[in-house]
Amino acid sequence: MTATVFHPMTSEDRHLTSPVRLSLAPAGSAPLLLDGAWWPRSRDLAAELPSLTAVLDPLWGRITRVTVNPAQWPVVPRKVPVAAHVVKVGWFRFEQDEHELLLLSYHAGRWNLLVVPPQTPPAAAAWLMAAVSDPRRTATASSLVADAARLTATTEVDRAGEAVWESEGGHAVGASVVPAWSRVVRVAPTG
Repeated sequence: MTATVFHPMTSEDRHLTSPVRLSLAPAGSAPLLLDGAWWPRSRDLAAELPSLTAVLDPLWGRITRVTVNPAQWPVVPRKVPVAAHVVKVGWFRFEQDEHELLLLSYHAGRWNLLVVPPQTPPAAAAWLMAAVSDPRRTATASSLVADAARLTATTEVDRAGEAVWESEGGHAVGASVVPAWSRVVRVAPTG
């Protein structure tokens, strides 16, 4: 399930902000290492967490605690006010994958989300969001982020190679240019 939900309106500005970028594993799927992926717009946990919990609270029950790895979050607040309650935030430097967010709901359970780094190119982010919900995938959050980085690097190398090919007179596949060797005019022998 991919959820694109608008942030709630704040009492200060009363306007809609950007939708939450969230992809969740299908309901009823086999247990996975990751329950979904979240692509925040910044590394400001206090600013990003309220909109995420606004989407997840109705789905998973009231989120009461969150843990992160501080390697990806420059400031880890102890508490974050959200809609009608406060979410307590903790961190684990070595025990938790740096690209993972652990969410706890008092009665309903626990969920692990891959956190797509905010600066990730859209194509790589889309790949990560889809990869997390693949029931055959058993990779960790960091290994998926590393895979996406390798795919991005490979794509950039391929594009650079195509650019060199084009600049040196090569033509892209499907171009309607007739090769020089086929333009040779054949002259029938006279005789």
